[in-house]
Amino acid sequence: MPWQTPIVVHPPAPDGGRRVTVRGGDAGVARSDRELVALLCRAGLGEADVALDDPHLVEWRGGRHGWTAPGD
Repeated sequence: MPWQTPIVVHPPAPDGGRRVTVRGGDAGVARSDRELVALLCRAGLGEADVALDDPHLVEWRGGRHGWTAPGD
């Protein structure tokens, strides 16, 4: 497994964005799967290396895999 520490997608903020950390470092804020994959690619992972529903790679805090639109 290429990562020692999982990717963490933190609980949704009021605007629907979710802070993302990779190996404990801040990777940015994502508001969709597409944005999350882009952040992970910038952090050095290839798109094919990430299964967003794989609990060994991605920990979804504050809820399951998903996004909240503002006002939801």
